[in-house]
Amino acid sequence: MGWYFYIVECSNTSLYCGITNNIEKRLEEHNKGLGGKYTRSRLPVTLKYTEPCSTRSEALKRECQVKSWTRAQKRALVQG
Repeated sequence: MGWYFYIVECSNTSLYCGITNNIEKRLEEHNKGLGGKYTRSRLPVTLKYTEPCSTRSEALKRECQVKSWTRAQKRALVQG
């Protein structure tokens, strides 16, 4: 089981970044209100992007990098 960096879009069109080792379970947790505090008041969320990572450390580094980006840069990543 590997690690993933992911981006979800909230109901207000904002983007949320995170990491997980189980995409399906994490998306389900977000939509049940058990995910990150930010997403709880912005349900439902939709998975927009995933990126496999070799280790948890690599996923955290990628999350930190992308969180520092502008909204436009994040949108460009999501849109490919």
